[in-house]
Amino acid sequence: MTAERTRIERDSLGEMRVPADALWGASTQRAVENFPISGQRFPRVFLRALGLVKRAAALANGELGVLEPELASAVADAAAEVADGALDAHFPLDVFQTGSGTSTNMNANEVIAARARARLAERATQKSVHPNDHVNASQSSNDVIPTALHLAAKLALRDDLAPALALLEECLRGRARAFDGVVKLGRTHFMDATPVRLGQELSGWARQVELGRARVERAGEALAEVALGGTAVGTGLNCPPGFVAKVLAQLGRATGLELREARDHFEAQSARDACVEASGALRTVALSLAKIAADVRLLASGPRGGIGELVLPAIQPGSSIMPGKVNPVICEAVLQVAAQVVGNDAAIAAAAQQGQLELLTAIPVIARNLLESIRLLASAARVFAEKCLAGLEARADRAEALVEESLAMVTALAPAIGYDAAAEIAQEAWRTGRRVRELAREKGVLPPEKLEELLDPKRQTGR
Repeated sequence: MTAERTRIERDSLGEMRVPADALWGASTQRAVENFPISGQRFPRVFLRALGLVKRAAALANGELGVLEPELASAVADAAAEVADGALDAHFPLDVFQTGSGTSTNMNANEVIAARARARLAERATQKSVHPNDHVNASQSSNDVIPTALHLAAKLALRDDLAPALALLEECLRGRARAFDGVVKLGRTHFMDATPVRLGQELSGWARQVELGRARVERAGEALAEVALGGTAVGTGLNCPPGFVAKVLAQLGRATGLELREARDHFEAQSARDACVEASGALRTVALSLAKIAADVRLLASGPRGGIGELVLPAIQPGSSIMPGKVNPVICEAVLQVAAQVVGNDAAIAAAAQQGQLELLTAIPVIARNLLESIRLLASAARVFAEKCLAGLEARADRAEALVEESLAMVTALAPAIGYDAAAEIAQEAWRTGRRVRELAREKGVLPPEKLEELLDPKRQTGR
């Protein structure tokens, strides 16, 4: 940086050269230079939440007389710009930074202070706006950053993941209804089992997604409890009475979310257990999606050398060398997302062990992984529904032929002729390559009408 392209800013440690057009100050610039680690920044939903918290805090401080009304209004308006994404270019910090997120909190304080000064100047009001004294009034990084994280996660769960999972569930239920008349082999241990209807199989997948939605919703409820009001260590020093209630009321009006102050601020700042719980729910959803994607891929394998009971939509060529090959690419993408979410959950678990005494000092990495898991699962669920499952087709003839060839058909005869006699028919069918139905008729083990009744594949699938 040259002198012509920089300006001098000061903080408690001294002077720093800052890019001339940057809204941040010395504290942020120190963090820019101290943490050139990953190139990854906090995601948009986190910056939105942080801006919303700062806006609500400014308005609350104005109501309580902590800030003059004109100053509170300017800070609140500047914070709204952060929430809306207008100032994202001025949040340059790496997500791998100080474990409390102090650097990003100060980044927000400095940017908001600069914009508030500009707003006041536009009104011909020359007032000092200090990042700590005014923008950070009644707050600490130690309660603001955890609060922003909880708010961001709840926004992402509600606005992104919940609708995506609802779409996926409805798509699966629609395909289940469409395929309910298709009778196919059940399979356990990768071996032939008694028949099921394809619709029953898909209904099980839909129920997995439904239960995942409920798990995420329950985990989201824990995130409603926020650390704001604890300030530095949980005692609430420098936080005036009524501040938290006013902030949460403002956030409720802005987002439609009901947040509540932590019952115990020492727990709220020394641990991130609610985030660990939410990540566990996300991991469960990821594993559910992986199970469904793997099943779809297996049932669509072939189309001639595999099971081939399902046909995937041909959305792109599958091979650079084999013409006409179509691969289960969406299923593979979903499986990779699941692997990443499981990895994110492991990182969150490791980070959650960094809570010593009054503060957990790994909040940024928890935020990065939790919010990424939500985003990836939401995107994967939508893509899976729209580009794979919605175009899924069933090969009823293939499915029914495999049922008729199956040795497991003999299971329906066991209550009538006994397990051992049924096993003999199955073993002979395997040795000779003949069908169970054919041998049972030939041996006359039951009257023809009873035999046909018991060997009706659809009857064997129950309700």
